[in-house]
Amino acid sequence: MRRMSDQPARWTEATVYPDMWADPDEDPRNNENSPDGELATLQDFLANYRLTLRMKCEGLDAEQLARRSVPPSTMSLLGLLRHLAEVERDWRNWITDGEPVPKLYGPKDADFHGAVAEQAVVDAAYADLEREQAATDAALAEHPDPGARVGKEGIAIRELLVHRIEEYARHCGQADLLRECVDGRVGQ
Repeated sequence: MRRMSDQPARWTEATVYPDMWADPDEDPRNNENSPDGELATLQDFLANYRLTLRMKCEGLDAEQLARRSVPPSTMSLLGLLRHLAEVERDWRNWITDGEPVPKLYGPKDADFHGAVAEQAVVDAAYADLEREQAATDAALAEHPDPGARVGKEGIAIRELLVHRIEEYARHCGQADLLRECVDGRVGQ
């Protein structure tokens, strides 16, 4: 267990606003053009939260990505990557009428428990997340009407998109704190 004095100093690369991750002109999430329409707006917000999560993980090695927050929590940045891959896969189960796709990592919390400090696990987590995001995006693209109802439960595409945004937003907030614990870097 680290002592308080062992905690990293807070820092940021931003020079314009000290609580930002990057300066506005260098932030890849800044979009000069606001998307047109409900579907494009929802997709834009989702893309920005996905990018935020990746930014929070950039520049860290396997040990840093796998570092747990505070005992007894199993949460880590690597665990969040794996968890969101699992969640993306599960959302496809809401879209289809067929049999659910199996879990990626196993029973409850295996996504976090299996987040160990090995580069192969890190590489697999990024690949899994990218693949599962693309598969869910493709499944949702078949339903361009946000009001369309799909799956056994008849859930609206709009609700699925908003839920995805909420899931990423919540985990990006956790990633803020996890990253600060790892190396002191702060920012939105």
